[in-house]
Amino acid sequence: MADNSWDKCVEEAVNVLESRQVLRSLRPICVSRQNDEKMARSRGNEGDEYEVFDGMRHWDRTSVEVSVSIPTFHKWLHDEPSNGEEGFSGDALGEGGKERFKKLLLFSGNDYLGLSSHPTIANAAASAVQEYGMGPKGSALICGYTNYHRLLESSLAELKKKEDCLVCPTGFAANMAAMVAIGSVASLLAASGKPLENEKVAIFSDTLNHASIIDGIRLAERQGNVEVFVYRHCDMYHLNSLLSSCKMKRKVVVTDSLFSMDGDFAPMKELSQLRKKHGFLLAIDDAHGTFVCGENGGGVAEQFNCEADVDLCVGTLSKAAGCHGGFIACSIESIVYGSSREDAHSYSQQRYLSLWLQLLMQQL
Repeated sequence: MADNSWDKCVEEAVNVLESRQVLRSLRPICVSRQNDEKMARSRGNEGDEYEVFDGMRHWDRTSVEVSVSIPTFHKWLHDEPSNGEEGFSGDALGEGGKERFKKLLLFSGNDYLGLSSHPTIANAAASAVQEYGMGPKGSALICGYTNYHRLLESSLAELKKKEDCLVCPTGFAANMAAMVAIGSVASLLAASGKPLENEKVAIFSDTLNHASIIDGIRLAERQGNVEVFVYRHCDMYHLNSLLSSCKMKRKVVVTDSLFSMDGDFAPMKELSQLRKKHGFLLAIDDAHGTFVCGENGGGVAEQFNCEADVDLCVGTLSKAAGCHGGFIACSIESIVYGSSREDAHSYSQQRYLSLWLQLLMQQL
């Protein structure tokens, strides 16, 4: 097994952050309910909150049935630009003021489980708004981080079998932040603040990775922190060749776990084997696998039984979860090789996790 240098790099980077006094802590606050007694009556029996149903229901159809104004629809057919404004003007009204809309079925959505229209989800969201209002009142670092954000992060970390998790505004933002945070390790450890070529992070990216990964890598590259190597789609022979010829010590492989355009899986087993051989950090974008793949919905890594080999897992809440947002779940144990060193690294592991979360927060 190749030596993994990430634990040492992270430990040193933590020391740099501490010396600069820029380590920050998220301080969750408990949001006060607007009217405890009234809300307790309106919520009724908590045991009825999680009702489930077998088979198709009417709300499943509403999640894929949409209407488009006929003028807008015709513009689509002729590939003409449209912001849909004509659907709210007189052009969308027929004789007698009757609205003229065309019904369509969506085949392009990502609401895989139909949760966006499920009554249990809708009731829970409505109840939360009635109890706690709308909006976080500030950024997460100031006053916008609540006990519910912490509960969500803990639940997602448990789902992904990782030590902790950070929620993000979107899945796109999560991938961007993750790539920039990984690259920032190089600048933190560089003596002059700008890493030399051999001090940069080598990022190996699948050629069909999502645009958010590519944009994050490009930003880290523009900052002078990473060197990028693109390998042919799911070609492990090509990836192994690139890894073997790369002399840089800090290596990261990033890939979609389930590629949205082609619908194929990343070769997770082969990636795990290469990780053991080359000692790189493995980051996956599990946007399309979370809540869908695996016995417990833990995603593609769970399906292929290689969760312990994934160091960073990015996901979204806007697809199978039927909501909005993104997250980054990270692992510590998979970075520190050798169970005999577990006790010695118990404190540094805590610092390792702290660093990743601090780096990620600085990118959001």
